[in-house]
Amino acid sequence: MSVEVKGLTKLFGSQRAVDNISFRVNKGQILGFLGPNGAGKSTTMKMATCYLPPTAGTILVNGYDVNIDPMAVRRQVGYLPEHNPLYLDMYVKEYLHFAGTINGLKGRNLKERVSEMVNLCGLTVEQGKKIGALSKGYRQRVGLAQALIHDPEVLILDEPTTGLDPNQLSEIRSLIKNIGREKTVIFSTHIMQEVTAICDRVVIINQGQVVADAGVGALENLNKSETLTIAEFEIPIDTELFSAIPAITSVESLLGNKYRLHSKPGQDVRAAIFTLAANQQWQLVGLRQEENSLEQIFKELTRK
Repeated sequence: MSVEVKGLTKLFGSQRAVDNISFRVNKGQILGFLGPNGAGKSTTMKMATCYLPPTAGTILVNGYDVNIDPMAVRRQVGYLPEHNPLYLDMYVKEYLHFAGTINGLKGRNLKERVSEMVNLCGLTVEQGKKIGALSKGYRQRVGLAQALIHDPEVLILDEPTTGLDPNQLSEIRSLIKNIGREKTVIFSTHIMQEVTAICDRVVIINQGQVVADAGVGALENLNKSETLTIAEFEIPIDTELFSAIPAITSVESLLGNKYRLHSKPGQDVRAAIFTLAANQQWQLVGLRQEENSLEQIFKELTRK
């Protein structure tokens, strides 16, 4: 059971929103689908859920082609779009009953499935409330419950944690991770901590094209274009004097008299910084090399 994207392209007039992308996600994998705003993430997800037809290429969901058998694809997929489309005047349990009915569930099977989703998504206390009275975190839980009501093999979530507080974030992340043990999960996010916390793999797209496809650990080793060093001083210093160190290519001023020094790959400039600080009588408070974070790698890969 998997999702396979093959040569996928989407044009809106002359705009190439998605440009010949390909990747595969297997059952039991959680894929973080990343990219800046306008990169083509939501467009790709809408094509995977048959809301938009591809201009070229295709997506296979458990072997079903979105171009040939979209109804079969829809039966395989649970979808939570970026803007959670809930009926706010409906009660939680009533809404899940409705969602199950339109997915073909009925009778005892429907009743049992609604109860399962209420328990799985932590909605027991809230099930008798109107959706409009719920917090955003609980509304997201309701959205996940409706996406899962028909027991799909594939779950596609478009920024499911946007706007949640830290406690809600933790709860939704845990829920997605548990679901991902048995299903194929693709979700987009702008929060890098989510990716490192729950993803097995990451696909990054920029301007409609795939710029990275790797495991989270492997991705953190992709950025070899520069070495980063953090230097902290007692008082602000004249950053122009760092030009005396040839390996340093640029300097960023951070908060609290801290500076991020960009240098050529493989260049350890700490000794040179220490010597410069001693010569200029700068009181050096801290000096360390900065590990490549996923956020820095994301910025590097999507810079153009």
